Amino acid sequence: MKRAEPLTQIQSVEPSTGSPPLPPATSPEATAPAEARSLLATAWMRIRRSKIALLSLCVVVAILLFAILAPVLSAMSGNDPYTSNTSPEVLDDFQTPGLPLPGYMYPSAQHWLGVEPGLGRDLFARLAYGGQVSLTIALLSTVVSVVLGTVLGAAAGYFGGKTDAIISRIMDLFLAFPHLLLVLSLTPILQSRLRDTPLGEGSFLPMASLVIILGFFGWAYLARIVRGQVLSLREREFVEAARSFGASHLSILFRQIIPNVMGVVLVYATMLIPTNISAEAALSFLGVGVKDPTPSWGQMLNAAQSGNWYLSDPWFLAVPGIMLVITVLAFNLLGDAVRDALDPKSSR
Repeated sequence: MKRAEPLTQIQSVEPSTGSPPLPPATSPEATAPAEARSLLATAWMRIRRSKIALLSLCVVVAILLFAILAPVLSAMSGNDPYTSNTSPEVLDDFQTPGLPLPGYMYPSAQHWLGVEPGLGRDLFARLAYGGQVSLTIALLSTVVSVVLGTVLGAAAGYFGGKTDAIISRIMDLFLAFPHLLLVLSLTPILQSRLRDTPLGEGSFLPMASLVIILGFFGWAYLARIVRGQVLSLREREFVEAARSFGASHLSILFRQIIPNVMGVVLVYATMLIPTNISAEAALSFLGVGVKDPTPSWGQMLNAAQSGNWYLSDPWFLAVPGIMLVITVLAFNLLGDAVRDALDPKSSR
């Protein structure tokens, strides 16, 4: 009986003529990994598809540049926000016959947005510097709220037990108080306490007090949202893997948990900025925020109503009011776009 010869060579089978040839193993198409988009890259791709989102982003960028470049723009106009000019050539007394508009109170070549009635200060310069003050207060207070809310909410959700109980009861306490009344009552007290500190010098006193008050009392809602997200994240596989490698609780919290809730935090931050802009304007309008001569949009509204200038010179009230409405609307539309971009299911 003849022994079977061992199989020493495998015959290659040629592909049929109707099938395309396979690419060689060394070709770039076969070895190149699939490119993965980050969360921010995906969100930016979705924002670019929305005309409203792009328009609101352009308006927000323009407002920020307007505030940042306030000294440059004021120098270009040839005016500053503090110099008063009550001469008849600049500030008419409403009694000159034959003038359809009272002097330079309204826009002119010398004063691009007119002047403040009574004192003759340039409205364009005060609007630019006022935007600088208002946006600084809103952005810094948002940062304080976001940091406190993210850290405390993540700690409550991750550690649980007594830590969760204590932080959750503090959240409930902060959310139970009427926010506006609490801020109105505590702002003058805080300003008196800060008067003898380095923060109490000049215009820093009202700005520092508003940043502390708005930031400290605005974190509770975000903390509750972050806590709910962390309760589901702490049982995920990547957290268990970090524990198995001996990572500490702080390392897991700040390197594994918090980065995975940054999408929610970013959405809340974009919504909180216009809220703080409106809050600063409301507090300055009510007389407990930024005070004259430091300009802010809320202080300009307060000056328009305190002297009843809105009756004789409605333009003085309209300039900061329109700017405030445009800013808050642009930030709100941008916040909605960011929310839809980071969580498309939320818009369905």
